[in-house]
Amino acid sequence: SKLRTGLIPGCVTFREGKTFSVRDMNRTQTYLSRLGIFNYINIEAIPDTTSSTPTLDVAIECTFDAPYEASIEANVSSKSNSYIGPGVTVSVTNRNLFGGGEQLRVGLTGAYEWQTGHGSAGSVFNSYEIGINSSLAFPRLLLPRFIGLSRRNLNWTRFTLNADLLNRPHYFNMAQFSASMNYDWQMRKYFTYTFTPLKLTFIKMIRTTELFDSIIGANPAVGLSFRNQFIPQIGWSMIYDRAMNRDNTINVQASVAEAGNLMWTLWRACGVRGEKRLFGMPFSQFVKGTAQLVYSRRLHGDSWLVTRVFGGIAHAYGNSAEVPYSEQFYVGGANSVRAFAVRSIGPGSYHPAGDRDNNFDETGTFKFEFNVEYRFPIVGPLHGALFLDSGNVWLLKNDPERPGSKLEGSTFFKDLAVGTGVGLRFDISMLVLRADLGVGIHAPYDTGKSGYYNMRSFKDSLAFHLAIGYPF
Repeated sequence: SKLRTGLIPGCVTFREGKTFSVRDMNRTQTYLSRLGIFNYINIEAIPDTTSSTPTLDVAIECTFDAPYEASIEANVSSKSNSYIGPGVTVSVTNRNLFGGGEQLRVGLTGAYEWQTGHGSAGSVFNSYEIGINSSLAFPRLLLPRFIGLSRRNLNWTRFTLNADLLNRPHYFNMAQFSASMNYDWQMRKYFTYTFTPLKLTFIKMIRTTELFDSIIGANPAVGLSFRNQFIPQIGWSMIYDRAMNRDNTINVQASVAEAGNLMWTLWRACGVRGEKRLFGMPFSQFVKGTAQLVYSRRLHGDSWLVTRVFGGIAHAYGNSAEVPYSEQFYVGGANSVRAFAVRSIGPGSYHPAGDRDNNFDETGTFKFEFNVEYRFPIVGPLHGALFLDSGNVWLLKNDPERPGSKLEGSTFFKDLAVGTGVGLRFDISMLVLRADLGVGIHAPYDTGKSGYYNMRSFKDSLAFHLAIGYPF
C-alpha cells in the first residue's frame, strides 16, 4: 500500500526535546487508528543508552489492513395482506485510495415487492427499486489553510453521487439522480456536525400509466409532488451521543435543510418573475427540519429500556406548491410503527378506498413517532424484545381529496397508529440480525369497527419484519 507524504508524521505528536507523556502516546495511537488503514499499531518507548542525558526513542510499528472491504445488508418484511418485500445492499470500499486514508465506496441496492394469495394467480410481481451509490471521503476538511481546526478528532470531506430507479409496473417508472458535498467534523467530545453546502437532486418521471394519471389527476397536490424537478439543497445536522454513566445513554439528532432559496433569490435579482427554472426544469423550494431523541436506561443486568421520540416538519413555498414526494415523511416498516407496512398509514385519518396496492398518497409534511422497547438477554448472543410503537404523518394544509389528513390538535392522539409486538435479536457485536412481529392495536382510519381496538381481525393486524441492526 502507498502512503501520502506527511500522513504518518502528521499523526505523531511526539517531538524531539519534548517531555515524553502517556497522553502523547495515546493521541498518536488514536490519530493513526482513525485513518482506518491499519489493523495493528504498536508504540514503544526505548531508552537511549548512548545519550549523556536521559532520553527516549519512540518506535512506532504499523501493519496495513486489507485495502478493500466488502459488506452486504439484507432485510425482509411481510404483511398479512400477502405483500412481501426484501431488500439487499452490497458495497465495496477502498480504504486507502490515494495513500492518505481516502475511502472510495461503491454500493448497489435492490428491493422488490410482490403479492401472493388473495386472488392472485400464484405470485404477481409488483414493484422493484434498484440503485447505485458512490462516495469519495477524505479524512480531513478540504478548506482554506487559514481556517484553523483541531486535530483532536477525525474530520471528513465527502463527495457522493447516486442514481436510483423506482418501478411500479401498474403506475410509473421514476429515476432520481443526486450529487452532494458534505463536511463532517467534531469540535467537542460528544457533538458531531455535518454541513452540506450543496446537494443537487434531479427527479424524472420516465413513464406513467393511465391508471396513475387518473389518480393524480383527481388529486393535484399528489401530482405536484411527483413532477419533474431539481432540488438544490443546503443542510446542517448535529448528533449528540453520550453515555452519562454505565446505566444511562442519550442520543440526540437534529437536522435543518432548505431547498431553492438561494437560487430563487438570484433568479429574482436577475428579474425573473413567475416560476423559476434550472436548465428548463422547475426547481423545488421548501424548508425541512427533523429532531430525534433516544434515551436508554439499564434496568438490571443486560436488560435495557429504550425510548425514542421523533418529529419532523416540511413546508413548501415560493417556487413550489408541494414538497417533493421523496422529501415527504411516512410511517410503517421495520424501523417505525412495526405493526403496519411502509407507507400504509396516514396522512392523519385518511385511508384510500378499497385495498388497492398503491400507497404513494399516504405521505405527509409533519411526522411524529414514539417508541418504547424493552431489550433483554435470553441465552448467549440471542436477545429478546418487547415493544410499543405509535406514530403518523399529517399535512400542514388541507387537501380536499384526502379528508382527515390535516394536522389538528383535537384529533392528534386519535390519529396515532399504535402497535405492539415481540422480537428476537441475534447480536454478535459486529452484526445484529433482527426479527420483529408487530401486532396492530389501533388504526387511525375507519376500519368498520368501533372502539379503540379497531383492527379488522387479529390475522390482518400482524406484520413480520426481518432486518439488520437495531431499529433505533
